[in-house]
Amino acid sequence: EEFRMSENSNSGIQSSFCVLCGRTDDCPEKYGEKRTYVAHNLTVHYYCLLMSSGIWQRGEEDEGVDGFLIADIQKEVNRAAKLKCNICKKKGASIGCVAPKCKRSYHFPCGIQRECIFQFMEDFRSYCWEHKPIQKFSDKESGGTSQCTICLDLVEQLPLYTVLKSPCCKNAWFHRECLQYQALSAGIFFFRCSVCNNKDKFQKEMLRMGIHIPEKDASWELEENAYQDLLQCYQHCDIKRCLCKKGRDYNEPDSKWEIKRCQCCGSRGTHLACSAMKSWEQNWECMECRSILAKSGNYSKQKKRSLATSEKTDGATCLLEEPSPKCPRQSSGSQRTFLLQSPKIMCQNNLSPCSHREHPASNRVRMSLSPLMSDRNCSLRKKHLRKNRREVSNILKELKLQVNTKTTRLNINAENIWNSALKGFRQRNFNPTNTIEIKFTNCKNRSQTDTSAASKHHFFQLLMLHLQNSSLFEGSPAKNLSLDFQAVKENLYFEAGKMIAVSLVHGGPSPCFFSKTLFNCLVYGPENVKPALEDVADVDVARTIKMIKYANSLSSLQSAVHDCYEFLAAAGCLRPITSLCDKNMLVNDILIHHVIKRIISPLESFRQGLKTLGVLEKMQTHPDAFSSILCHKPERLSAETICDLFTIHSSSDGNTVEGADFWMCYLQDVESGESVVTLEDILLFVTGSISIPPIGFDPEPTIKFLHIRYPVGNRLLNCLELPITKAYDQFKNKMEFTIRNTLRVERE
Repeated sequence: EEFRMSENSNSGIQSSFCVLCGRTDDCPEKYGEKRTYVAHNLTVHYYCLLMSSGIWQRGEEDEGVDGFLIADIQKEVNRAAKLKCNICKKKGASIGCVAPKCKRSYHFPCGIQRECIFQFMEDFRSYCWEHKPIQKFSDKESGGTSQCTICLDLVEQLPLYTVLKSPCCKNAWFHRECLQYQALSAGIFFFRCSVCNNKDKFQKEMLRMGIHIPEKDASWELEENAYQDLLQCYQHCDIKRCLCKKGRDYNEPDSKWEIKRCQCCGSRGTHLACSAMKSWEQNWECMECRSILAKSGNYSKQKKRSLATSEKTDGATCLLEEPSPKCPRQSSGSQRTFLLQSPKIMCQNNLSPCSHREHPASNRVRMSLSPLMSDRNCSLRKKHLRKNRREVSNILKELKLQVNTKTTRLNINAENIWNSALKGFRQRNFNPTNTIEIKFTNCKNRSQTDTSAASKHHFFQLLMLHLQNSSLFEGSPAKNLSLDFQAVKENLYFEAGKMIAVSLVHGGPSPCFFSKTLFNCLVYGPENVKPALEDVADVDVARTIKMIKYANSLSSLQSAVHDCYEFLAAAGCLRPITSLCDKNMLVNDILIHHVIKRIISPLESFRQGLKTLGVLEKMQTHPDAFSSILCHKPERLSAETICDLFTIHSSSDGNTVEGADFWMCYLQDVESGESVVTLEDILLFVTGSISIPPIGFDPEPTIKFLHIRYPVGNRLLNCLELPITKAYDQFKNKMEFTIRNTLRVERE
């Protein structure tokens, strides 16, 4: 049935009565939108209609009132006319309590006044004041007062209808009215805990407690030009003595009169010339920010950040994907034999993969590896890591599509890797999307130019090793960020994050030394991370925490607190100790201060650096995958890994099959220790790297069997050229002689 909405004046609409509750109130926040339809002589509050017990949406979205057919509405009005409201004692009570054996009925506005709960989800249930769901508080939480984190007014920590507690944060309390207004404004896509940004758990609890979360975009997203003011950048020179003759507001890009903003606050600026800066790449802080950075532990609050974009929406799937009929319209341990059936044999003529059906049986390279390998079954954890690392490889290859063919050369002194790398990354023409070319120089200015990928692998390996042992990180073996004021001043944390991001995308190794706490801070935000005792690298601080944590009586706990009074005061962790259980809260406060709050400024700089080439965004989208390469050491090379890594190019003379047999046997001998070389030596001989980078090799490693005297490792093409021999012993001797002597000469 079609109808049109009345275009009467507001006074005309307000004079009409809702057919379900009989009120004239026009309050969309409390009762939903009030709609009047002249053609059907009908006025109704949207929430009254939505929560009525005897009506369902049987029509399409454009039929009736948002799918509620007019005939069904009339039937519901007739049904409700026979029911008396248990609150106001008038007829027309269309809503009933869903609790078993409860026969209470009431109007929607009456239920609000009597503090009933209406759940705007699934079957749109209603609960009377006696059977409504309540939040459970512990004795410690009840009885005090806190601030509503939305309006900042005081709120009583009591199980009241007007008070709601966050399910994801211990000390987050809200007024119900504040939460409802926020939900109506934010909509289902942006409504979340204002303290920790949790969305799933928070929305699920708020829906259970009767908060209506509309399926719409946030109000600020719908407002035209809402962010126009944010597009303006600060352009003013605040130096006491400005040297620019054209004034403090003059800004000429790519010149000495270009204005650079404070890297910390962005609300102060300077011409490059006025602060004697030779390059835009130099960092600059205003006097106010310098004074703040100079004070220990006194940093500005970090802005709350949303969780990773890979959020699951369990709490809202019922609203978004499968609406209810009344939804508003909008085998481990078993032995196995590996068949190395030349998984990647390429035809020599067209270099396309040859299916096994195209080869006669004699051309299939098949053999069973030794019992030593067949006994090495991967654990579930290792299988999971391998799966995640394959996923990371694909993600990094996608990010590498940003890299163009334009080259940037970095002159690197291997004996001073950090300073030369820092200089290269900060040079004006450095662009992470350019192809990086490495030129190694020694301290005597004798250059050794190597433009191959091997040189780049070696550079990033040295750089990651330096970062692992630098003062920017602390702890062993898993590391967190340390607090180095000089590094903060020189913006070294940003540069470290940038170097790691560039290494991952450009084919270098991953750091592999991140602690789980550091990784979670980067991915989910520090406000959502709970550190552990093993994250504390400072021996004295760890000892203090242990004294408090393992105190077995109230007197010993108070004594421990007294002994470290100055430390607790400086950390802002002093709290009254009235019982032994207070130690748990105190230990948690110390850990959060020392591991997280103390390094907020370095952490934020490090995060900004990791945003280079979109790495941090992918970390947040695929946390499990990136954790496998940032928090775990690379898997030790095995014969199976090397076998899978190389693609064998077949030849037309039939020597490939026998040569591949020798290659497989040789890998087994190397793995079992029956060779003077290692699997790492083989990889280094061919690619110039001792490990497989997370992104993989480019080009992919290949093997060719040729009529040559000795093996050749072509690092430019990652190609291993192997001699065709009649006997395996001859093949093995040539491999060991060549690889051992080549690497020995390189090391010397």
